[in-house]
Amino acid sequence: MLSKQQIQQYVEQGYTVLHQAIVQKQLDEVKARAAKLVDDFGKESESHVFSTNDNNRSGDDYFLDSAEQIRCFFEEEAFDEAGNLVQDRNLCINKIGHALHELDPVFERFSHQPLLKQIACDLGIKQPQLRQSMYIFKQPNIGGVVNWHQDATFFFTKPHSVVTFWFAIEDATLQNGCLWVEPAGHLGPLRERFSLDGKNTNMVKLDDTPWPTEDSGIPVEVKAGSIVVFQGHLPHYSAPNRSAKSRQAFTLHVTDGVCDYAKDNWLQADKLPLRGFDGA
Repeated sequence: MLSKQQIQQYVEQGYTVLHQAIVQKQLDEVKARAAKLVDDFGKESESHVFSTNDNNRSGDDYFLDSAEQIRCFFEEEAFDEAGNLVQDRNLCINKIGHALHELDPVFERFSHQPLLKQIACDLGIKQPQLRQSMYIFKQPNIGGVVNWHQDATFFFTKPHSVVTFWFAIEDATLQNGCLWVEPAGHLGPLRERFSLDGKNTNMVKLDDTPWPTEDSGIPVEVKAGSIVVFQGHLPHYSAPNRSAKSRQAFTLHVTDGVCDYAKDNWLQADKLPLRGFDGA
């Protein structure tokens, strides 16, 4: 599936792009399903906001239990000072996470399609294990920033193995908060580790290497249906969305079963099966 050039870019730059690899019918199905999940979600979620400005999730059962459930999280700018939503409720949800790939039939089919298994094989993943899924809205006007980070911070294995599949459900542009990456940044150190001890989370600094900026990073503008695949050490971020258009995306985080998955990673497969792309 991947060309030699795409594999070379992944190895040397830490990421590669498959332009418009997903057909419009599939995009429409997952987009409609995400909207239905938001419509059906109870109002008890309205006190739950997702932000990358504060990674402390200690004692936050709503977040921690979402590892094996489907839950909605609001944008950090979704509420005004009086606690009222600043726009229509469906335009205030930041994301849905984190077990869509197992618990929802539409996302389960999308996440286990043969195309993804082939990509994983081409990248040398011997035993793919789907760890986490998220549907990210990046809402118009209030879509929040996602600070520079590395996904291996949250999915630590020895040796390193986590790979991210990032699907553009809508066009991702500079105007609506597209993904940014630091080319070849995966060759640098892992800067942080996010771990869980009981119900207490910790973000531990591992290395003082500064995070990239937009001066050292590059934007990855892609059309709907494109897949950005990147290595877990690759620093990446996205800017706030202040445009009138959303930037919906879906992500899968995949580790290799031949590697040792840390027992203090926040997300563990305690109740749900841990499967690969073929369902095994």
